[in-house]
Amino acid sequence: MALITRKIRHVHQGVNLESYFACPEGPASSLPGILVAPAWAGCNEQAIERANILAQSGYAAFAIDLYGEGRVGRTREECSDLMSGVASDRGFLLDRLLSTLETLSHQPEVDASRIAAIGYCFGGLCVLDLARGGASLRGVVSLHGIFSPPTGTPTPPIKAKILVLHGFEDPMATPEQGLALGRELTDRGADWQLHFYGSTLHAFTNPEANDRDFGTVYNPLTDARSWRLTQDFLIEVLK
Repeated sequence: MALITRKIRHVHQGVNLESYFACPEGPASSLPGILVAPAWAGCNEQAIERANILAQSGYAAFAIDLYGEGRVGRTREECSDLMSGVASDRGFLLDRLLSTLETLSHQPEVDASRIAAIGYCFGGLCVLDLARGGASLRGVVSLHGIFSPPTGTPTPPIKAKILVLHGFEDPMATPEQGLALGRELTDRGADWQLHFYGSTLHAFTNPEANDRDFGTVYNPLTDARSWRLTQDFLIEVLK
């Protein structure tokens, strides 16, 4: 399937963000949109590839830049510094995410009433924060995300259905933290699911992840299983 792709520059609090948009080529309009929140490295080749895969499935996909000027981390230290620069203030992070979501909703190919979000690692935290913040999303999917709730931010009704796909051995968000997330979402009346995968660590969707000491290891079986669940969930909430 041929795709329409473009970089979209948008501004949040004086910072120029450069995100990547992809959708099927052709006469179709009012496509369901999917915001793709990348892992801590930023809007890199993996995020762009994921957006293209979603576009091949008939969605208008938007791999987002949260750091500015399309910056990406090349080392663990660079990734950590970039992420900390926006994640240290969860209210600020939510505002940037909502601004980016608004940019997606204004694209001419997108049906603004049918938008979901998918996030990986740090991006998983981002899409959960969008749901917690009451964003007008049909659903969010967190893959090997981070569960810690924000503090000092509003707690409006959660509109989005929530799917969490996670490794049971993930040291960055433990099963105990998963239970706490479930209690949090239940207390707030959310429609949520949490699926744990055995013998699975963090970054299980990333073919380049191979650092067991750090807790990041690619798992092709879990990657495939989680993608099937993701596809089913997107059909449920968007089509």
